[in-house]
Amino acid sequence: MTHEEIESRAARAVDLFKQGFNCSQAVFASCADLYGITDESLALRLAASFGGGTGRMRMTCGAANGMFMLAGLQNGSATPHDSEGKMANYAFVQHLAGEFKAKYGSLICAELLGLAPKGSVDPRPAPRTPEYYEKRPCSEMIAEAVRMYLRSIN
Repeated sequence: MTHEEIESRAARAVDLFKQGFNCSQAVFASCADLYGITDESLALRLAASFGGGTGRMRMTCGAANGMFMLAGLQNGSATPHDSEGKMANYAFVQHLAGEFKAKYGSLICAELLGLAPKGSVDPRPAPRTPEYYEKRPCSEMIAEAVRMYLRSIN
């Protein structure tokens, strides 16, 4: 895949995010067609639960989750006792996670956003306003997650 193709997919992911989709949806849907998922609404639904640090619990970053979902399409095992296949997929996910963490310092949504841990989690998404996009580093992380993923499979 060329640099231009990678950048086009990264830009598409940011565009999806700025339309109001979550970080995981943006990353996953920008590349799902590479694996035959050409129904974008299906890709968006598959990734919907992993945004906001998984269900808005501020755990694993949704952009990273989107990469990990793509990794499953790239080399995930579909055989129950395929130890070698599972190991290869886990190694790939660990590689992606390490690269993301090396760049951003964490895989945890709350840490990436500078949010204090909360006792209970409000499931309501924050209103998507210009200020929302301005104060969050999510667009950059989404674009970079797409780049990291696509460079890893080239």
